[in-house]
Amino acid sequence: MRDRPTALAWIDPDISEALDWDRAKVRRLARALGYELVWPSEDSVIPVVDQVCAADVDAVITPSPDHLGVIALNALMHVVSVETACPRISFARWTEMSRGLR
Repeated sequence: MRDRPTALAWIDPDISEALDWDRAKVRRLARALGYELVWPSEDSVIPVVDQVCAADVDAVITPSPDHLGVIALNALMHVVSVETACPRISFARWTEMSRGLR
């Protein structure tokens, strides 16, 4: 178990118009929320949800919702919370109770 909560930084380079600026936004939000960041390998082709499971993190932080597709966002919310920097949105992890209400 980790001493501090951890988050996977997720930036889709195909979506990002300013990669360094997006990295700065993710770092700043992680610091504000108290997360230690884990950065994925830039050349990985493994889906984000599989990377999250392998990294054993508590959340995913991304510059904007555009960096995740709706299917990826739904899959992530089954295992972690998702935080976006701009607009500032928190997508809480699905709970067992909310899963049963579908």
